[in-house]
Amino acid sequence: MSLHLSELRKHYGATRAVDGVSLELGERETLALLGPSGCGKSTLLRLAAGLEPPDAGRIVLDGEDITSLPPQRRRFGMVFQDYALFPHLNVERNVAFGLVELRWSRADQRARVAELLDLVGLSGLQDRRVHQLSGGQQQRVALARALAPRPEVLLLDEPLSNLDQSLREALKEELRNLLARLPVRAIYVTHDQSEAFAIAGRVAIMRDGRITQVGTREEVLERPRSAWSARFLGHRNLYDGPALAAVPGAPAAAEPVLLRADMVTLLAPAAPDTAIDAGAGAAEAGATIRRARRDGLRWQLELDVPAWSLELAWEGFARELREAPREGAALRVRVPTAAWVRLAER
Repeated sequence: MSLHLSELRKHYGATRAVDGVSLELGERETLALLGPSGCGKSTLLRLAAGLEPPDAGRIVLDGEDITSLPPQRRRFGMVFQDYALFPHLNVERNVAFGLVELRWSRADQRARVAELLDLVGLSGLQDRRVHQLSGGQQQRVALARALAPRPEVLLLDEPLSNLDQSLREALKEELRNLLARLPVRAIYVTHDQSEAFAIAGRVAIMRDGRITQVGTREEVLERPRSAWSARFLGHRNLYDGPALAAVPGAPAAAEPVLLRADMVTLLAPAAPDTAIDAGAGAAEAGATIRRARRDGLRWQLELDVPAWSLELAWEGFARELREAPREGAALRVRVPTAAWVRLAER
């Protein structure tokens, strides 16, 4: 049982908002659709929901072609970025809105609303108006409303983007746990990689209307396919392959190469221009701190490695450093061979 999006296309004039996208969503799976603003994520979600017709392609749910079905017949629930709650209705009537459209009895509506408000932590607030709720509570009401008709697929379009940072962090955990318990497939659209990796088991990266890579959290983060994806995911150590000829263990490649900073270890100082034999599987060299900056609890360092004619970025916690870093200080870097990743595309 699965949802298939096959070769979906949507153009607005000369703009290719969605350009031949194919995705598959398995039973009870949460997939994050991750990409920068304007890449076509929300348009793809609207095509899946039936809110806009595709120019080409098919949408198949559990073997049934639903491409031409109207939204109300697709068995999809959707949570919008601005929640789209009805300000003239209280919480109970907002959650029950879809059930009224489906002609559920009043008693069944009340039972389902009570069940969902308990699920999302809003029991007792059924009589509140929308303007009396916090942003986090409104988000929970929108989620409960989307779940009320027991949809086969849940679509979430940047549902946390309007909340402050501390509330986003708390709700990420709640959403992940909730989606893991529910018998529903979900597509979660976001431009925030921390949300994508926290909430979804698989991640699809989107750029300029196309899917560039799909994989588990670990596959996408640790082995990005292109230099663009690596930069978007926050990797900073990207090099042209030929520039790494002097670095032991680095791949001999014409393509771009990524050095995973999370695998680089800082050690006791050595002379900055010294390359050290670290044995099989790793290389070491002296380095100098060119720049040190603290970002919350983490340090971000920019290092010069003269023996390798290399500059690299490192970040980590104070416990990983022998002392508080200062610009100009000497140290030593250890780079395992496995830290180098050849990229297929620029």
